[in-house]
Amino acid sequence: MAFAQPIDRAQVARHLSPELQQCFGRLRRSEQLHSLRVLRALQAEGEVTPDLAVAALLHDVGKTRWPFPLWQRVLVVLLPRLAPALAGRLARGSETDPLARPFLLSEQHPAWGAQLARAAGASERATWLIGQHAGDAGDDFDLARLRAADERS
Repeated sequence: MAFAQPIDRAQVARHLSPELQQCFGRLRRSEQLHSLRVLRALQAEGEVTPDLAVAALLHDVGKTRWPFPLWQRVLVVLLPRLAPALAGRLARGSETDPLARPFLLSEQHPAWGAQLARAAGASERATWLIGQHAGDAGDDFDLARLRAADERS
């Protein structure tokens, strides 16, 4: 029952400055809980650097650019499986197209999140991790850990 779970504000305050806490506060409750699960998964694996903790808590903050209701999140998951060409076209669509918006949000939220985090004072490393969290991890150990924790959470 996620709706009954409290948001661990003390955990958030341990890792985020007041400005970055404001970014975290823009996330939906479900996204805040997801971000805390990502952080806890990383902590369960071992040491978490301050930059990795910031990235774990703010990796989805770019999704706050527009409302992202449940039906759009479902569409973003299902349409690429059912009609990949259409999903690809929508992901390259216009911000003014309401059908394209959820696909743009899904594709662009890492870059948008990095911009928001940078503007709120996140370090270059944390900003980079946020901006890259949905891409190929390459040989960056922290990014690989963040991606894996995100996918599991």
